[in-house]
Amino acid sequence: MTVKPDPLRIAAAVILGIVTGAILFLVVAMLIGIFNDMAQMNISVSTNVAENIFSAVLLAVLIVGCVAGFYRMVATTPQSKPEQED
Repeated sequence: MTVKPDPLRIAAAVILGIVTGAILFLVVAMLIGIFNDMAQMNISVSTNVAENIFSAVLLAVLIVGCVAGFYRMVATTPQSKPEQED
């Protein structure tokens, strides 16, 4: 029998997924920028997602992936129960 996760745990997973996805986007954009400078390539990834569709898609994929990963962790991990003193 599967227990439905607590809404507070789901909200925490969504918030943590958004924050983690945004941080990963910044790291990936920085690494691609460093590689771009070293190899003299023209890979257009910037942190300004309004001007670059590739950046917007990368940001969306990382956020959705992180939210899904954290939700999976919440759904598969049982809630911790406080120890009861006798």
